Amino acid sequence: MEISGSNALNRSMQGLWSQHRRAKVNLNASTSASAAPAVSTPAADENTSGAATPTLEKDGEPEDVPASADPKPVSSGKRKTRAARAGGEDSSKRPRLGERGGGGGTIAKDYAPPATRLSDLGGVEGCIEKMLELVAMPLCHPEVYIHTGVQPPRGVLLHGPPGCGKTLLAHAIAGELGVPFISVSAPSVVSGMSGESEKTLRDTFEEAKRIAPCLLFIDEIDAITPKRESAQREMERRIVAQFLTCMDDMSWDKTDNKPVIVIGATNRPDSLDAALRRAGRFDHEISMGVPDDEARAQILRVLSSKLRLEGDFDYLALAKATPGYVGADLAALTGAAGIIAVKRIFQQISEGNLVLPEAIQTKLDLDGDSMAVDGPAEPTPSTPAETAAPAPSSTSKSAPFSSLQLAADSPAGSIVHFLRAHPDPLTEAQLAPLCITMGDFRAALAHVQPSSKREGFATVPDVSWADVGALHATREELHMAIVQPIRRPELFSAVGIEAACGVLMWGPPGCGKTLLAKAVANESRANFISVKGPELLNKYVGESERAVRQVFSRARASSPCVIFFDELDALVPRRDDNMSESSARVVNTLLTELDGLDARKSVYVIAATNRPDMIDPAMCRPGRLDKLLYVDLPTADERAEIVRTVTRRVPLGEPAGAVRAEIEALVRTRCDGYSGADLAAVVREAGVCALRRTLGALDALEAEGAPQDAARISVQVPDFARALDKVQPSVSLAQRRKYEALRSKFAGLPVRAGREEDAKRVEGPEA
Repeated sequence: MEISGSNALNRSMQGLWSQHRRAKVNLNASTSASAAPAVSTPAADENTSGAATPTLEKDGEPEDVPASADPKPVSSGKRKTRAARAGGEDSSKRPRLGERGGGGGTIAKDYAPPATRLSDLGGVEGCIEKMLELVAMPLCHPEVYIHTGVQPPRGVLLHGPPGCGKTLLAHAIAGELGVPFISVSAPSVVSGMSGESEKTLRDTFEEAKRIAPCLLFIDEIDAITPKRESAQREMERRIVAQFLTCMDDMSWDKTDNKPVIVIGATNRPDSLDAALRRAGRFDHEISMGVPDDEARAQILRVLSSKLRLEGDFDYLALAKATPGYVGADLAALTGAAGIIAVKRIFQQISEGNLVLPEAIQTKLDLDGDSMAVDGPAEPTPSTPAETAAPAPSSTSKSAPFSSLQLAADSPAGSIVHFLRAHPDPLTEAQLAPLCITMGDFRAALAHVQPSSKREGFATVPDVSWADVGALHATREELHMAIVQPIRRPELFSAVGIEAACGVLMWGPPGCGKTLLAKAVANESRANFISVKGPELLNKYVGESERAVRQVFSRARASSPCVIFFDELDALVPRRDDNMSESSARVVNTLLTELDGLDARKSVYVIAATNRPDMIDPAMCRPGRLDKLLYVDLPTADERAEIVRTVTRRVPLGEPAGAVRAEIEALVRTRCDGYSGADLAAVVREAGVCALRRTLGALDALEAEGAPQDAARISVQVPDFARALDKVQPSVSLAQRRKYEALRSKFAGLPVRAGREEDAKRVEGPEA
């Protein structure tokens, strides 16, 4: 055997494979006897040595290569075979791409404008007007720009929090204009092969130029255009550079005066490369923020236009009850309200509160008068035969869940009862009393959590004014400073009060500063962000300032919002020469957030501290923390009111009124200098004393073998007397003198009524 070349074995295997393949093709192509000689031809033997050209197959049909072709590419091994195979795949794919983009009818099918219209949007009238100016005018009347020589915008960047309607706005504009619409998801551009991502971008923009005028929409554009200086891989930088080049190629002189406008959408505009946001690329940026009350009411009107609502519906009241909701959250709210309405209707039908007109409908059907009730949806039978025809099918149809055995204690409102009673579809007359009410929407508010709260950052506290005893003057100040501006902003705007107010509450520890802040947020039904002063501080450079900015950005996203800074002295200490640079940057960041360039609209700040002398003086000027409220230790009457509030859920001895009066008298005389937290500790300790006494009595009965009855625990006056012996005031006499001095220095307020004797007692030893 003569071996010619080092690749003879591969050529031999390839020839055998080609022979088998051709034989299989010939057998499939024809079943006649004439196909048999084609299997054993001399050419088949020549294929074993690679001298002859094999028969190739494409799409199930044999294709003979001319004999004059060069045999080298055929017999060059696996590489050439793979290359030919890859070329075949590319050739088979390219016509499909051309078919998708070729021809006017095919363009209309593949790049047809969406079915969304501007009437499906609400509360974004300003953004719509801007989009009409930047997108609709160049696409509808390019001759105006050609005549005047003005360069139209090439790109529009939509940015805002998730769910505010960026993608919906782009689809609605394309649907109204009726131009070809290319929608690209940014992550789908990224490929694992080197150069494939850039090629996909080039092909997309070339396709847009070919079918111009058109709209090119890129969703989540931040996924492919990060900042190049902070990019992790070289591929990301190449994609950004390719995108910039493609945007520059969208000028009118390169598109034959056919406009191609690129719309990008992102909720992280600061992460985009700076070169992308210059003029000539994304010329204009439209910010779609969290909707306000009027915008939410308009969104609810649009979403509810397809719902069957009952009675007078107050959209504005529902909008005020949904602070921080974006369009997607309101859509979820309408869906939840529909589910609650369906459950309510099932329950009312099962309980008998809502009766469907089934009996009346059946009687009318027997009389042959169903058209008058059901309407044109159900045609009236014309002959008796037609009337009797459906009867056997309806009677023979078994009711669903008829074999299901229910428990004896199953509720009457079970859906199974309804399904058994109504096996057939409900008629128009039966569906008429079924609708969604305002109560269903209020019930849905408890089930739908807005996207701004889903990170567990902003909540509404469960502390009300009923949980706060005394502090009436401070409560009145907070009510006018925060609660009323949130509830009735139009009245404050009529007076010219636009800026949000800041409040600094300071005083001895345990006097109820945090409790007041929570009650204010609950009373105003605003979102509440509680920030413990030290938790924003971070050892890495710039992280503390970023945390402060993030607090205010989230508060603006969920406005109206109340930010409560507890222990403010740890976050903004007094700036001096001995202060570190990192702490000074945190103070400066908080000062600029309070009254900087970013408007602090509907974001109210409440701060609490025990050391007002350690806070930077710039924090307390008007425009930042306007009101300084001194929360003092309670007087004798206030102590009695606090104990009355704390003991609401405590079982007192009989008669309860007499025991309560004795406890209040005891607190007035023996609890001088006690704060609200101290009084709560006294009540808790008194409950422990009563519990210990009851458990001792039960143990004695158990030792004697006597029957143990269910003992009722009651707190008596002696229990409070023992608790007062154990719990001492947390604010010492020296600290009280210090706070009185700070009060005269910072607040400049006279001594409150009821505090004259306490002030004399405090100042007595010093004199």
